[in-house]
Amino acid sequence: MQDLMTLLSEYNVPGAFLVNIELTLWSTLFSTILGVILVMMRISPIPSLRTVAGIYVELFKNLPLTIIMVFMVLGAYAQLKLTFSDTFSTNFFWLAVTGLSLYTAAFVCESLRSGINTVPLGQAEAARALGLNFTQAAVQIILPQTFRGSVAPLGNTFIALLKNSTVAAAASVATETSTMMSEMIEYHADQIVLIFLIFAFGYVILIIPIGMLTTYLSNKLAVRR
Repeated sequence: MQDLMTLLSEYNVPGAFLVNIELTLWSTLFSTILGVILVMMRISPIPSLRTVAGIYVELFKNLPLTIIMVFMVLGAYAQLKLTFSDTFSTNFFWLAVTGLSLYTAAFVCESLRSGINTVPLGQAEAARALGLNFTQAAVQIILPQTFRGSVAPLGNTFIALLKNSTVAAAASVATETSTMMSEMIEYHADQIVLIFLIFAFGYVILIIPIGMLTTYLSNKLAVRR
């Protein structure tokens, strides 16, 4: 217990988890917006939009996240001069959010597509019969039902995003959990098991409630047919 208190007093572990939570929340927002756009493109009656969205999804689904993060630093920042702030830490935080969002959006799109499969075809046909165009039908009829049918896969996607936020170390985000864990092990190698348990327990505390909420919402919002 004394070793635990010493480590927690020397390192700001809650602060490191807060950085990962912030990365996750911002990335959840942007990846959801992009994922909705992509899924609308994938079900669009315009072939070129379906092709572009399909290429995007297949590309980012099959790219390692670490490669995307390294590109954000060495490519987007160093070569393309993409910057979000003059402050070093803030700039790399948003570079990491961008990389996480671009990557996760592909999985959000696929999760939503699985939800679209739960919407009866008659719903779209009824929308057309009422004179609604594609966008109106998608926004007012299809997407609301899609989200109800996608709660479980979306929950799993965002749980994976929370865990993937540790890869932000590759984008030079120096205050998140994986970086701090490496530093703690470097200077306190004799307490490696305790350090591992600290971070493992922290992620269990974060992830289990999300899983429970996802299960509850999935059952609560499930469409009974």
